[in-house]
Amino acid sequence: VLKVAAEMRAAIDGERPPEVVVEEWMRMVGSGVAGYVTPKAAVGAVVGNERGEILLVQRADSGVWLYPTGWADVGYSPSEVAVKEVREETGIDCRPERLIAVLDGLRLGFSQVPLYSLVFHCRMVGGELAAHPLECADVGWFSEDDLPSPLAGAGRWGPTAFAAIRGEPVDVLFDAPRT
Repeated sequence: VLKVAAEMRAAIDGERPPEVVVEEWMRMVGSGVAGYVTPKAAVGAVVGNERGEILLVQRADSGVWLYPTGWADVGYSPSEVAVKEVREETGIDCRPERLIAVLDGLRLGFSQVPLYSLVFHCRMVGGELAAHPLECADVGWFSEDDLPSPLAGAGRWGPTAFAAIRGEPVDVLFDAPRT
């Protein structure tokens, strides 16, 4: 895994061979850290259109509806991943406006693997609606009072998402510490 990540990083900066990147990583993190289990990073996008609707995808693997989302990619900033995932999964072009949520995917039932999801509010700027043939069973625009089912965790992120789409000020949503 480290070698693949290093090859990706080397391809981006083009200055150092992958082996050097791996050696530098191992030197910096010390023994034991490279295999330390941590949550994966995912990035999602709450995309609104001019009618105040939200863009949702139906996951092909589970049938569950959610905003477009995917794993963070080496060499992309979180907002770039949001734009990329929306384009890949839905055919829609968007512009990130702001970060609106940092969520624990396990706590919300998004995932069976530990992940933290960074969710951006984005505005549609173009494109043609088209579901990715392998990742999405369906895609569509939905109003707040006509959401599809099953919709993952909407009771938690939905109000913040629609407030952002309406242009209302919103604080970044996050999971409160357990007591």
